[in-house]
Amino acid sequence: MGGSEAAAAIAHRIRDRGPITVAEFMSIALYHPEHGYYASRSKRTGRFGDFHTSVDAGPLFGRLLARQFAEMWQVLAAPGGDMPPEPGFDLVEAAAADGQLARDVLDAAADESPAFLDAIRLHLVEASPAARARHRDTLGSHAACLTSSSARLPDAVHGVIYANELLDALPVHAVIGTPSGLAERYVALAPEGHSEAPVFVEQAGPPSNPAIGRHLASLGVTLETGQRAEVNLSALAWLTRACSSLHRGFLVLIDYGYQAGQLYSPAHGTGTLAAVAQHVTLPSGGRATPWLDDPGSRDITSHVDLTSVRHVAEALGCEALGLLDQTYFLMALAGQDADGAPRLPADMKTRQTFKTLVLPGGLGSTMKVMVFGRQVGRPRLTGLTGASRLT
Repeated sequence: MGGSEAAAAIAHRIRDRGPITVAEFMSIALYHPEHGYYASRSKRTGRFGDFHTSVDAGPLFGRLLARQFAEMWQVLAAPGGDMPPEPGFDLVEAAAADGQLARDVLDAAADESPAFLDAIRLHLVEASPAARARHRDTLGSHAACLTSSSARLPDAVHGVIYANELLDALPVHAVIGTPSGLAERYVALAPEGHSEAPVFVEQAGPPSNPAIGRHLASLGVTLETGQRAEVNLSALAWLTRACSSLHRGFLVLIDYGYQAGQLYSPAHGTGTLAAVAQHVTLPSGGRATPWLDDPGSRDITSHVDLTSVRHVAEALGCEALGLLDQTYFLMALAGQDADGAPRLPADMKTRQTFKTLVLPGGLGSTMKVMVFGRQVGRPRLTGLTGASRLT
Protein backbone atom coordinates (compact mmCIF):
# COMPACT_ATOMS: atom_id res chain seq x y z
CA MET A 1 0.00 0.00 0.00
CA GLY A 2 1.23 3.53 -0.64
CA GLY A 3 3.30 2.91 -3.77
CA SER A 4 0.69 3.40 -6.48
CA GLU A 5 -0.85 6.37 -4.69
CA ALA A 6 2.54 8.05 -4.26
CA ALA A 7 3.29 7.48 -7.95
CA ALA A 8 -0.04 9.05 -8.86
CA ALA A 9 0.69 12.06 -6.64
CA ILE A 10 4.09 12.55 -8.29
CA ALA A 11 2.62 12.18 -11.78
CA HIS A 12 -0.07 14.76 -10.97
CA ARG A 13 2.60 17.19 -9.73
CA ILE A 14 4.63 16.77 -12.95
CA ARG A 15 1.60 17.16 -15.21
CA ASP A 16 0.63 20.29 -13.30
CA ARG A 17 4.06 21.97 -13.03
CA GLY A 18 6.43 20.17 -15.37
CA PRO A 19 9.54 18.13 -14.42
CA ILE A 20 10.40 18.20 -10.73
CA THR A 21 13.71 17.96 -8.88
CA VAL A 22 14.85 14.65 -7.44
CA ALA A 23 14.48 16.30 -4.02
CA GLU A 24 10.77 16.92 -4.65
CA PHE A 25 10.36 13.39 -6.01
CA MET A 26 11.95 11.95 -2.84
CA SER A 27 9.91 14.24 -0.61
CA ILE A 28 6.66 12.78 -1.97
CA ALA A 29 7.91 9.21 -2.33
CA LEU A 30 9.24 9.07 1.23
CA TYR A 31 7.37 11.68 3.25
CA HIS A 32 3.87 12.08 1.79
CA PRO A 33 1.73 12.05 4.98
CA GLU A 34 -0.50 9.22 3.73
CA HIS A 35 1.21 7.46 0.83
CA GLY A 36 4.92 8.06 1.39
CA TYR A 37 7.18 5.15 2.25
CA TYR A 38 7.73 6.23 5.85
CA ALA A 39 4.02 6.75 6.47
CA SER A 40 2.60 3.71 4.68
CA ARG A 41 5.08 0.96 5.51
CA SER A 42 4.17 -0.63 8.83
CA LYS A 43 7.50 -2.51 9.02
CA ARG A 44 10.51 -0.83 7.38
CA THR A 45 13.43 -2.41 9.21
CA GLY A 46 14.45 -5.78 10.54
CA ARG A 47 14.02 -9.27 9.14
CA PHE A 48 10.59 -8.58 7.67
CA GLY A 49 11.39 -5.04 6.54
CA ASP A 50 13.57 -3.63 3.79
CA PHE A 51 16.83 -2.96 5.63
CA HIS A 52 18.60 -3.53 8.96
CA THR A 53 19.65 -0.83 11.41
CA SER A 54 21.64 -1.13 14.61
CA VAL A 55 18.37 -0.99 16.54
CA ASP A 56 17.22 -4.22 14.87
CA ALA A 57 20.19 -6.10 16.30
CA GLY A 58 18.59 -5.89 19.75
CA PRO A 59 18.59 -3.66 22.85
CA LEU A 60 22.38 -3.64 23.25
CA PHE A 61 22.80 -0.68 20.90
CA GLY A 62 20.47 1.41 23.05
CA ARG A 63 22.17 0.19 26.21
CA LEU A 64 25.58 1.37 25.02
CA LEU A 65 24.16 4.72 23.87
CA ALA A 66 22.54 5.12 27.29
CA ARG A 67 25.99 4.90 28.91
CA GLN A 68 27.22 7.77 26.76
CA PHE A 69 24.09 9.85 27.33
CA ALA A 70 24.34 9.32 31.10
CA GLU A 71 27.91 10.59 31.00
CA MET A 72 26.77 13.63 29.00
CA TRP A 73 24.10 14.26 31.63
CA GLN A 74 26.81 14.23 34.29
CA VAL A 75 28.78 16.82 32.33
CA LEU A 76 25.77 19.16 32.24
CA ALA A 77 24.77 18.46 35.84
CA ALA A 78 28.23 19.15 37.27
CA PRO A 79 28.86 22.60 38.80
CA GLY A 80 31.78 24.67 37.65
CA GLY A 81 32.69 27.28 35.08
CA ASP A 82 30.31 30.00 34.01
CA MET A 83 27.42 27.63 33.19
CA PRO A 84 25.04 26.60 35.99
CA PRO A 85 24.18 22.90 36.23
CA GLU A 86 21.02 21.82 34.42
CA PRO A 87 18.25 20.49 36.69
CA GLY A 88 16.81 18.25 33.96
CA PHE A 89 18.05 16.62 30.80
CA ASP A 90 16.39 16.83 27.39
CA LEU A 91 16.86 13.59 25.48
CA VAL A 92 15.75 14.28 21.91
CA GLU A 93 15.64 11.54 19.30
CA ALA A 94 15.15 12.68 15.70
CA ALA A 95 13.69 10.18 13.22
CA ALA A 96 12.48 8.19 16.21
CA ALA A 97 10.20 5.84 14.22
CA ASP A 98 7.95 4.07 16.76
CA GLY A 99 10.28 4.85 19.68
CA GLN A 100 12.02 1.47 20.05
CA LEU A 101 15.54 2.90 20.33
CA ALA A 102 14.38 5.36 22.99
CA ARG A 103 12.75 2.45 24.84
CA ASP A 104 16.05 0.54 24.79
CA VAL A 105 17.90 3.61 26.11
CA LEU A 106 15.40 4.12 28.93
CA ASP A 107 15.42 0.42 29.88
CA ALA A 108 19.20 0.60 30.20
CA ALA A 109 19.04 3.82 32.23
CA ALA A 110 16.59 2.17 34.62
CA ASP A 111 19.06 -0.67 35.18
CA GLU A 112 22.35 1.24 35.28
CA SER A 113 21.56 4.84 36.28
CA PRO A 114 18.16 5.46 37.89
CA ALA A 115 19.12 9.06 38.74
CA PHE A 116 19.77 9.70 35.06
CA LEU A 117 16.39 8.20 34.17
CA ASP A 118 14.67 10.52 36.65
CA ALA A 119 16.30 13.56 35.02
CA ILE A 120 15.24 12.69 31.45
CA ARG A 121 12.71 14.81 29.55
CA LEU A 122 12.16 12.67 26.45
CA HIS A 123 11.25 14.23 23.11
CA LEU A 124 10.56 11.95 20.13
CA VAL A 125 10.65 13.65 16.74
CA GLU A 126 9.11 11.69 13.88
CA ALA A 127 7.57 12.73 10.55
CA SER A 128 5.10 9.84 10.31
CA PRO A 129 1.81 10.43 12.17
CA ALA A 130 1.24 6.66 12.32
CA ALA A 131 4.61 6.09 14.01
CA ARG A 132 4.01 8.95 16.45
CA ALA A 133 0.70 7.35 17.45
CA ARG A 134 2.66 4.29 18.66
CA HIS A 135 5.13 6.17 20.86
CA ARG A 136 3.43 5.74 24.22
CA ASP A 137 2.65 2.08 23.61
CA THR A 138 6.25 1.37 22.61
CA LEU A 139 7.64 3.20 25.63
CA GLY A 140 5.37 1.19 27.94
CA SER A 141 6.34 1.77 31.57
CA HIS A 142 8.52 4.72 30.50
CA ALA A 143 5.66 6.66 28.88
CA ALA A 144 5.73 9.18 31.74
CA CYS A 145 9.17 10.30 30.52
CA LEU A 146 7.70 11.47 27.22
CA THR A 147 7.55 15.26 27.21
CA SER A 148 6.71 15.66 23.53
CA SER A 149 5.98 13.60 20.42
CA SER A 150 6.13 15.83 17.38
CA ALA A 151 7.30 16.27 13.80
CA ARG A 152 9.54 19.18 14.87
CA LEU A 153 12.55 19.52 17.09
CA PRO A 154 11.96 21.34 20.39
CA ASP A 155 12.86 25.03 20.39
CA ALA A 156 15.29 24.89 23.33
CA VAL A 157 17.28 21.78 24.20
CA HIS A 158 19.50 21.36 27.24
CA GLY A 159 20.83 17.85 26.85
CA VAL A 160 21.33 15.64 23.79
CA ILE A 161 19.88 15.56 20.30
CA TYR A 162 20.63 12.25 18.62
CA ALA A 163 19.68 10.64 15.32
CA ASN A 164 20.40 7.19 13.94
CA GLU A 165 20.22 7.05 10.13
CA LEU A 166 18.33 10.29 9.52
CA LEU A 167 20.48 12.38 7.19
CA ASP A 168 20.89 9.65 4.56
CA ALA A 169 17.12 9.56 3.97
CA LEU A 170 16.53 13.28 3.49
CA PRO A 171 15.69 14.51 -0.05
CA VAL A 172 18.71 15.36 -2.21
CA HIS A 173 19.33 17.36 -5.35
CA ALA A 174 20.90 15.14 -8.02
CA VAL A 175 23.46 16.79 -10.30
CA ILE A 176 25.65 15.88 -13.25
CA GLY A 177 28.70 17.42 -14.88
CA THR A 178 28.29 18.54 -18.50
CA PRO A 179 30.65 20.17 -21.04
CA SER A 180 28.97 23.50 -20.29
CA GLY A 181 29.06 23.14 -16.50
CA LEU A 182 26.87 21.87 -13.70
CA ALA A 183 23.37 20.58 -14.53
CA GLU A 184 20.63 19.24 -12.30
CA ARG A 185 18.82 15.98 -12.91
CA TYR A 186 15.02 16.30 -12.94
CA VAL A 187 12.22 13.73 -12.91
CA ALA A 188 9.81 13.78 -15.85
CA LEU A 189 7.08 11.51 -17.19
CA ALA A 190 7.90 9.15 -20.01
CA PRO A 191 5.71 9.42 -23.11
CA GLU A 192 2.42 7.59 -22.65
CA GLY A 193 2.82 3.92 -23.52
CA HIS A 194 0.90 0.75 -22.86
CA SER A 195 1.46 0.81 -19.10
CA GLU A 196 -1.38 2.14 -16.96
CA ALA A 197 1.06 3.14 -14.22
CA PRO A 198 3.15 6.30 -14.72
CA VAL A 199 6.74 5.76 -15.83
CA PHE A 200 9.31 8.26 -14.57
CA VAL A 201 12.53 9.20 -16.34
CA GLU A 202 15.43 11.58 -15.75
CA GLN A 203 16.18 14.68 -17.76
CA ALA A 204 18.83 17.35 -17.27
CA GLY A 205 18.28 21.07 -16.81
CA PRO A 206 19.81 24.10 -15.12
CA PRO A 207 20.25 23.95 -11.32
CA SER A 208 16.99 24.75 -9.53
CA ASN A 209 18.74 26.57 -6.71
CA PRO A 210 21.99 28.60 -6.86
CA ALA A 211 22.86 27.16 -3.44
CA ILE A 212 23.67 23.84 -5.15
CA GLY A 213 26.53 25.30 -7.17
CA ARG A 214 27.72 27.44 -4.25
CA HIS A 215 27.82 24.38 -2.03
CA LEU A 216 30.01 22.38 -4.41
CA ALA A 217 32.23 25.40 -5.04
CA SER A 218 32.75 25.86 -1.29
CA LEU A 219 34.12 22.30 -1.20
CA GLY A 220 36.34 22.90 -4.23
CA VAL A 221 34.34 20.33 -6.23
CA THR A 222 34.00 20.45 -10.01
CA LEU A 223 32.24 17.46 -11.55
CA GLU A 224 33.73 15.89 -14.62
CA THR A 225 31.53 15.50 -17.70
CA GLY A 226 29.12 12.64 -17.02
CA GLN A 227 29.96 12.48 -13.31
CA ARG A 228 26.87 12.21 -11.09
CA ALA A 229 26.53 13.30 -7.49
CA GLU A 230 24.04 14.45 -4.88
CA VAL A 231 23.81 17.63 -2.81
CA ASN A 232 21.81 17.26 0.39
CA LEU A 233 20.60 20.76 1.18
CA SER A 234 17.84 19.25 3.34
CA ALA A 235 20.41 17.65 5.64
CA LEU A 236 22.20 20.95 6.06
CA ALA A 237 18.89 22.72 6.76
CA TRP A 238 18.02 20.09 9.38
CA LEU A 239 21.45 20.48 10.93
CA THR A 240 20.97 24.25 11.07
CA ARG A 241 17.70 23.73 12.93
CA ALA A 242 19.26 21.20 15.31
CA CYS A 243 22.21 23.41 16.19
CA SER A 244 19.89 26.38 16.73
CA SER A 245 17.69 24.27 19.03
CA LEU A 246 20.62 23.00 21.07
CA HIS A 247 21.23 25.72 23.63
CA ARG A 248 23.67 23.62 25.65
CA GLY A 249 24.64 20.01 25.31
CA PHE A 250 25.55 17.48 22.65
CA LEU A 251 24.57 16.44 19.15
CA VAL A 252 25.16 12.77 18.25
CA LEU A 253 24.64 11.71 14.63
CA ILE A 254 25.07 8.13 13.43
CA ASP A 255 24.90 7.62 9.68
CA TYR A 256 26.82 6.39 6.67
CA GLY A 257 28.79 8.61 4.36
CA TYR A 258 32.19 9.88 3.28
CA GLN A 259 34.35 12.95 3.60
CA ALA A 260 33.66 15.33 0.70
CA GLY A 261 36.94 14.58 -1.06
CA GLN A 262 35.95 10.93 -1.32
CA LEU A 263 32.22 11.38 -1.85
CA TYR A 264 32.68 13.69 -4.84
CA SER A 265 35.63 11.87 -6.37
CA PRO A 266 35.50 9.99 -9.69
CA ALA A 267 35.50 6.78 -7.61
CA HIS A 268 31.85 7.61 -6.88
CA GLY A 269 31.20 8.98 -10.35
CA THR A 270 27.75 7.40 -10.62
CA GLY A 271 26.60 9.02 -7.36
CA THR A 272 25.30 7.20 -4.30
CA LEU A 273 21.53 7.55 -4.79
CA ALA A 274 19.95 4.11 -4.35
CA ALA A 275 16.69 2.32 -3.69
CA VAL A 276 16.47 -0.40 -1.05
CA ALA A 277 13.77 -3.08 -0.90
CA GLN A 278 13.67 -6.43 0.88
CA HIS A 279 17.32 -6.10 1.91
CA VAL A 280 18.50 -5.60 -1.67
CA THR A 281 20.16 -2.38 -2.76
CA LEU A 282 19.01 -1.74 -6.32
CA PRO A 283 19.83 -1.83 -9.18
CA SER A 284 19.96 -5.59 -9.40
CA GLY A 285 19.14 -5.70 -13.10
CA GLY A 286 21.36 -2.90 -14.39
CA ARG A 287 18.86 -0.01 -14.43
CA ALA A 288 20.77 3.17 -13.65
CA THR A 289 17.90 4.85 -11.83
CA PRO A 290 15.94 2.13 -9.93
CA TRP A 291 14.87 4.69 -7.35
CA LEU A 292 12.44 6.04 -9.98
CA ASP A 293 10.45 2.78 -9.93
CA ASP A 294 7.48 2.25 -7.59
CA PRO A 295 7.89 5.41 -5.48
CA GLY A 296 6.36 5.00 -2.05
CA SER A 297 7.05 1.26 -1.90
CA ARG A 298 10.79 1.32 -1.16
CA ASP A 299 13.40 3.33 0.66
CA ILE A 300 15.55 5.87 -1.20
CA THR A 301 18.87 6.89 0.26
CA SER A 302 22.22 8.56 -0.45
CA HIS A 303 25.51 8.80 1.41
CA VAL A 304 26.09 11.74 3.75
CA ASP A 305 28.71 14.42 3.09
CA LEU A 306 30.50 14.28 6.46
CA THR A 307 32.69 17.28 5.67
CA SER A 308 29.71 19.59 5.11
CA VAL A 309 27.99 18.33 8.25
CA ARG A 310 31.02 19.34 10.29
CA HIS A 311 31.42 22.72 8.54
CA VAL A 312 27.78 23.69 9.10
CA ALA A 313 27.71 22.52 12.72
CA GLU A 314 30.90 24.39 13.60
CA ALA A 315 29.73 27.54 11.84
CA LEU A 316 26.69 27.46 14.13
CA GLY A 317 28.69 27.10 17.33
CA CYS A 318 28.68 23.32 17.76
CA GLU A 319 32.25 22.12 18.23
CA ALA A 320 33.25 18.81 16.65
CA LEU A 321 34.34 16.47 19.45
CA GLY A 322 34.71 13.24 17.47
CA LEU A 323 34.19 11.51 14.12
CA LEU A 324 34.83 7.77 14.07
CA ASP A 325 33.55 4.40 12.95
CA GLN A 326 30.73 2.93 15.04
CA THR A 327 33.08 0.02 15.81
CA TYR A 328 35.41 2.13 17.95
CA PHE A 329 32.65 4.19 19.55
CA LEU A 330 30.74 1.14 20.81
CA MET A 331 33.86 -0.79 21.79
CA ALA A 332 34.93 2.11 24.00
CA LEU A 333 31.49 2.24 25.62
CA ALA A 334 31.48 -1.51 26.22
CA GLY A 335 34.87 -1.26 27.95
CA GLN A 336 37.41 -4.07 28.12
CA ASP A 337 38.40 -6.59 30.72
CA ALA A 338 42.01 -7.61 31.50
CA ASP A 339 42.08 -9.87 28.44
CA GLY A 340 40.92 -7.13 26.09
CA ALA A 341 37.41 -8.56 25.66
CA PRO A 342 34.39 -6.22 25.92
CA ARG A 343 32.74 -6.02 29.35
CA LEU A 344 29.38 -7.50 28.43
CA PRO A 345 27.15 -10.24 29.82
CA ALA A 346 28.63 -13.62 28.99
CA ASP A 347 25.56 -14.99 27.21
CA MET A 348 26.05 -15.92 23.57
CA LYS A 349 23.17 -13.75 22.29
CA THR A 350 24.64 -10.54 23.72
CA ARG A 351 28.08 -11.34 22.36
CA GLN A 352 26.67 -12.10 18.93
CA THR A 353 24.72 -8.83 18.96
CA PHE A 354 27.86 -6.90 19.85
CA LYS A 355 29.72 -8.57 17.00
CA THR A 356 26.96 -7.51 14.61
CA LEU A 357 27.21 -3.90 15.78
CA VAL A 358 30.99 -3.58 15.55
CA LEU A 359 32.07 -5.98 12.81
CA PRO A 360 34.19 -4.18 10.18
CA GLY A 361 32.63 -4.45 6.75
CA GLY A 362 29.16 -4.37 8.29
CA LEU A 363 27.47 -1.89 10.61
CA GLY A 364 30.72 -1.31 12.48
CA SER A 365 32.60 0.38 9.66
CA THR A 366 29.65 1.46 7.51
CA MET A 367 28.12 3.61 10.22
CA LYS A 368 29.99 6.74 11.30
CA VAL A 369 29.49 8.50 14.63
CA MET A 370 29.69 12.30 14.74
CA VAL A 371 29.67 13.99 18.16
CA PHE A 372 29.37 17.75 18.62
CA GLY A 373 29.19 19.86 21.77
CA ARG A 374 27.75 23.30 22.48
CA GLN A 375 28.88 25.26 25.54
CA VAL A 376 30.31 22.13 27.15
CA GLY A 377 34.04 22.59 26.55
CA ARG A 378 35.92 19.46 25.58
CA PRO A 379 34.91 16.86 28.18
CA ARG A 380 36.35 13.36 28.24
CA LEU A 381 33.60 11.23 26.70
CA THR A 382 34.04 7.48 27.02
CA GLY A 383 32.80 6.74 23.50
CA LEU A 384 35.60 8.90 22.09
CA THR A 385 38.46 7.52 24.20
CA GLY A 386 39.28 4.44 22.12
CA ALA A 387 40.85 4.23 18.70
CA SER A 388 39.42 7.16 16.74
CA ARG A 389 39.53 5.63 13.29
CA LEU A 390 37.47 6.53 10.24
CA THR A 391 37.52 4.01 7.41
